[in-house]
Amino acid sequence: MKILFVAGDPKPERWTVPILEQLPDAEVYVWNPNGPAIDADYAIVWQPPEALFEREKHLKAVFNLGAGIDGLLKVPNLPADLPVVRLEDAGMSAQMAEYVLHQLLEASREMETYREQQRQGIWKIHRPIKRSEWPVGVMGLGHIGKRVARTLSNLDYRVSGWARGDHSLEGVNTYAGPDQLGDFLKTTRVLVNTLPLTDETRNIIDYELLSQLQPGAVLINVGRGEHLVEEDLLRTLDEGKLLRASLDVFRKEPLPEEHPFWQRKEITITPHISARTLRDATIEQITGKIRDHAAGRAISGIVDTDRGY
Repeated sequence: MKILFVAGDPKPERWTVPILEQLPDAEVYVWNPNGPAIDADYAIVWQPPEALFEREKHLKAVFNLGAGIDGLLKVPNLPADLPVVRLEDAGMSAQMAEYVLHQLLEASREMETYREQQRQGIWKIHRPIKRSEWPVGVMGLGHIGKRVARTLSNLDYRVSGWARGDHSLEGVNTYAGPDQLGDFLKTTRVLVNTLPLTDETRNIIDYELLSQLQPGAVLINVGRGEHLVEEDLLRTLDEGKLLRASLDVFRKEPLPEEHPFWQRKEITITPHISARTLRDATIEQITGKIRDHAAGRAISGIVDTDRGY
């Protein structure tokens, strides 16, 4: 079995050595843009070049080093019949839930107010939180979205969820499809985006959508930067329709120094760190699936490339 690692890591041995430990009978290669074809059986990739699929014609499956596969689906010559397998969790859902909870508490518990009081030497207690005033709506109910929704629901926030298809989640009111999006937004003050990026979801967070949220709304975007129409976010902040936004993903990363988001005190910026890939868990998951696939056993995480997730 030949496995090709295609991820642009300057220290690929951090991946290839433990992969070989998990699959000692395999041959593991690192992508060389100027090298020959190796006739690989499997490729482990992150944003691979077009040349991969021009050179390697006999791949049995390609494994993506992340849950979001939009970067892989952008490759124009990705074979239509090649199984694409996304990363399922590998420690990311817990990190994402922590991040979203932190940003929610920043708003609902007025933590910046207390930090400012500390700077001024002021001892003042504000009224306790009323969770009924902070209903949360999670857009996207995949593995990560469900973990976020369950975490917040378990802390007694009122949580709703919206996705393209029907989902059932204990303690969470769920909505499905375009016809129910408006009803979902009306129930939501804190909007959390965990959607995959597809043609249908690109630019979904626009002025019209943000304007349907409850007064004093908060946006937490941990999906993709392309989900958000940036000019519309600034407009809703200027008009007072949105109280604040916490953004971990952007259309261009790193976020350019001249970008207006940097100057807005209502916007919290983090550099795409809400959920980092945990190498050991990722390698264990991918090598296990390669082992099963090679043995003819069914594996989970295969992407419907037409739907984009």
